[in-house]
Amino acid sequence: MSTPFVSVLALRSHTKSWGDCCQGVAIPVRDSAQLENGETMGTANDDLAPEMEALKAKLKATWMSGDFDKIAQIYAPGAAEFVERLALRPGERVLDVACGTGNLSFPASRAGARVVGLDIAPNLLETARARAQAEGLEIRFDEGDAEQLLYEDAAFDTVITMFGAMFAPRPEKAAAELIRVSRPGGRIVMANWTPTGFIGQMFKTTSAHVPPPPGMQSPVRWGDEEVVRERLRDGITSLELTRRHISFKFPLAVPDVIEFWRAWYGPTQRAFAALDENGQQALRRDLERLWSEHNRATDGTTHVESEYLEVVAVRG
Repeated sequence: MSTPFVSVLALRSHTKSWGDCCQGVAIPVRDSAQLENGETMGTANDDLAPEMEALKAKLKATWMSGDFDKIAQIYAPGAAEFVERLALRPGERVLDVACGTGNLSFPASRAGARVVGLDIAPNLLETARARAQAEGLEIRFDEGDAEQLLYEDAAFDTVITMFGAMFAPRPEKAAAELIRVSRPGGRIVMANWTPTGFIGQMFKTTSAHVPPPPGMQSPVRWGDEEVVRERLRDGITSLELTRRHISFKFPLAVPDVIEFWRAWYGPTQRAFAALDENGQQALRRDLERLWSEHNRATDGTTHVESEYLEVVAVRG
């Protein structure tokens, strides 16, 4: 795989159906009436208010901006370690929610699991499908919403999400869906940035310049242990919370890392685009200060560790 840093200074210079790609993973999907009615936990109608519909469209456009795969590949080793700790069994049914380009899906499939990945961004799914086909892995990738999952109740043995479902604007609905599609005794396993960790601080720095859209709760609340206990209170028999770290290592100086992030990470790209020239300079200065303060490298490159909360919940 080519390095994502090749074009950092130059910066930015037909989705197939599942049947076209692979027939290996059969997972029951809710019928059209359920999906049209927006049923969650088998109950409420989920007709979106215009404000929420607009917010969801904005979020989708944000994650389709840049090329998140360039960012994901930086912490792919940490994602593989996350999956390794799950000790997945051959044939285990795994759903990767907000899968992006498959940082969790691929190591899970290589471990022998039957994997389905779901994301709102079709361009990221195209990348994932192409990679799966090139590697000869039978992974199913579906476009969908973490707040209204496509699948029937109890369809999966393990539901995983790394820095993904935490960005759903209505966390109570996302939590209910993660629980609904896992089988009794199954696991819901999340990796969520903490408010005090490096990425949490980067979000805070960016928000000071470009406030989040109305109606958007802070994603890093999913990294607060008390909040997680509240959100995963119903239908869960055990909950284990562990603070871990993941590495971001760049063969670049801090100013070039900021440009790399600006070019490829949708939220950062959109934040810069929302500011005038003076605002962009101020945001860049604050981000450079943050990265420099946390940089462990002393050789002109950049190495930052960021804390996340690992959540392992078991459905009752």
